[in-house]
Amino acid sequence: MHDAMAAADVVTQPDRPSLLKLLREDVSCVFQRDPAARSHFEVLTTYPGVHAILLQRIAHRLWKWKLRYPARLLSWFARLVTNIDIHPGATVGRRFFIDHGAGVVIGETAKIGDDVTLYHGVTLGGTTWNKGKRHPTLGDGVVVGAGAKILGAITLGDQVRVGANSVVVKDVPSHRTVVGIPAKVVLRTGEAGSDNIYGINLDHHLIPDPVGRAIACLMERIEVLEGQLRKQGEAVDGQCRSCEADELCGTEMVRLRRKE
Repeated sequence: MHDAMAAADVVTQPDRPSLLKLLREDVSCVFQRDPAARSHFEVLTTYPGVHAILLQRIAHRLWKWKLRYPARLLSWFARLVTNIDIHPGATVGRRFFIDHGAGVVIGETAKIGDDVTLYHGVTLGGTTWNKGKRHPTLGDGVVVGAGAKILGAITLGDQVRVGANSVVVKDVPSHRTVVGIPAKVVLRTGEAGSDNIYGINLDHHLIPDPVGRAIACLMERIEVLEGQLRKQGEAVDGQCRSCEADELCGTEMVRLRRKE
């Protein structure tokens, strides 16, 4: 009796879109984020990311109705045919898109906002064996690049972009781009790239190179210090001890860049 009442409550919530509407939105949003999509029939029959999402939404309803084994069985079948593993307990927002999809893993307590985009190889994983909240929460409009790992009960704010192969283990404020292992904020969303006509920014590749910038600053500082030594009459050997005779060291590369 309790299970039946819970199921009825889930179905009749006024602010909860119907399952059919969610499925339609999942298919339609593909055309906003993948220029290769040509028709609804093609998307429905050939996109494993769409298949995984459609089956997960059904499995999630079963999970909420306490039909745990059928939900897990459907989730297993989805993983078998799509190579995408989404736990039926995960909460997925509207217009969710997984591009390519191979190797995507989403844990039980993960929460995903609306208009989120994941690329292949992404993991929303846990870092503890405790049964409580242990997977990430993603805000609206988040884009996660290929191979990125977001681990633990952390929160990524709205419009966050995660660079490919990054490992995120701490909260990220809204409107930021993060990159690296562990991931660090490198710029505010909007400083690079622009939204497409649907208001979704997929330019997660337009990020600065903080390591290269730091090295360039160090090389410039070395050049300044060597110049001061020369003014004092000190002999300065510009060749790095670790460089081969026919190689340009970092300082020489900086000088050449300035001449250009």
